[in-house]
Amino acid sequence: MFSARFVVLTIVSAIFSSTQSLSAIAQSKPISPTVSKSQTVQLPDSLNPSPNPLDLPTSPEQVRSQQAQPITLQQAIALARKNNRDLQIARQTLQRSQAALRQVQAAQLPTLNTQAEIANERTARETLDDLKYLNEKSSPANVLSGTIEVGYDIFTAGRRPARIRSAQEQVRLERLEVERLSEQTRLDVTNTYYDLQETDEQVRISQAAVTNARRSLQDAISLEEGGLGTGFDVVRARVQLGNAEQELIDAQSQQDIARRRLVELLSLSETVDVSAADPVRQAGRWTLSLEDSILLAYKNRVELQQQLAQRRIAQQQRRIALAGVRPQVSLFANYQILDDFNDEFSFKDGYAAGARLRWNFFDAGTARFGAAQEDANRAIAETRFAQTRNQIRFQVEQGYKNLQANARSIQTATAALQQAQEGLEIARVRFQGGAGTQLDVIAAENDLTRADVNRLNAILNYNRALATLQRAVSNFSKSKSTNSFE
Repeated sequence: MFSARFVVLTIVSAIFSSTQSLSAIAQSKPISPTVSKSQTVQLPDSLNPSPNPLDLPTSPEQVRSQQAQPITLQQAIALARKNNRDLQIARQTLQRSQAALRQVQAAQLPTLNTQAEIANERTARETLDDLKYLNEKSSPANVLSGTIEVGYDIFTAGRRPARIRSAQEQVRLERLEVERLSEQTRLDVTNTYYDLQETDEQVRISQAAVTNARRSLQDAISLEEGGLGTGFDVVRARVQLGNAEQELIDAQSQQDIARRRLVELLSLSETVDVSAADPVRQAGRWTLSLEDSILLAYKNRVELQQQLAQRRIAQQQRRIALAGVRPQVSLFANYQILDDFNDEFSFKDGYAAGARLRWNFFDAGTARFGAAQEDANRAIAETRFAQTRNQIRFQVEQGYKNLQANARSIQTATAALQQAQEGLEIARVRFQGGAGTQLDVIAAENDLTRADVNRLNAILNYNRALATLQRAVSNFSKSKSTNSFE
């Protein structure tokens, strides 16, 4: 008897020690954080928001915008990857999935539990026996009891490994989501930055139009005073100047809105205002063919990998569902002590060791229908894979065609701008010499403004198409594809 108890105690203590060591090893494995792409650009600390996400300003000084600080496109992208709220939520979701993985991995270790109880007992049966047989009241029993038990599931019909693999795929899915959002944020910031550049150029063009209109007004006044012009020419020039000033006001308003939109996207400090530091110029060239671009997109786009991860999750969830009607086997060993303080004996002990079998023979189809749901989820993931593949191809083709069209538009718009500048000079000289009319000057000014806007739109639309094509291919950088992007 003593040897059997000693064996049980030895087993319990050995499993307890191994549980502690395995748990320590598991906890020593760090959860690898998701690190965004490294940035070599310098980021001023004044742009970063408050580290407290629950911070809420309460005074006008805390929300009053300061003078706009110029930032480059690369700085804007780096700030977005650091501060963008959607990206932060995606990283936090990844951390939650990593913790859930650690939770299901803990099922690989044995469980150890203990309980102790001290009680003053007197049952109703004991009271009745006293009345029947002794006709006197016995003292209540003071009892101390305790149990320590270790258990381990040795066979789960595939449920435990399926849960672990499902959690691993969920972590992979969330990590891919962080990467997808990072790429999408880069595109959103790039387009918003180009929108800001467009409003800056619209302000410049409007200011130039106001300057030209004022010059035309001065010319009209001078000609009227010299007897070569009419009052109608002066009135028309004033109308032209008023229209140009109104367009300048509208452009400045759109510029302010574009700046605040970029600040919101970058999640910057409450008092920060930014402006575009980069000049408007053609961003680069794409030298890959359309076919190579499509194949590179199929290789790189994480959206396709996400659908494959969803498919694998559905497969593992199906195994979990079917395990509900399959046998489960576990081992257990426990050691108990009991002591009644009212008797003359010392504490008594006992033990138990064995195996348990659990088998749910009939569950009214719950497991089968759960497996059918996961079969449907797997089919949905496969269909979405095909749908996403078609969308990716269209995005690449759309960006590629737009890039080619806008490249030709830049050449045409640049030539038209030069001709419009020459035309305005000629019209102004003819008007000052009395050979032309004020209407010719106004038409030439309008042509110059239109040509300047067309060239601006051609360059920015080219840059937007290039950014869209980069996003469609994804994970595209100069460092690993120097032959494809210049």
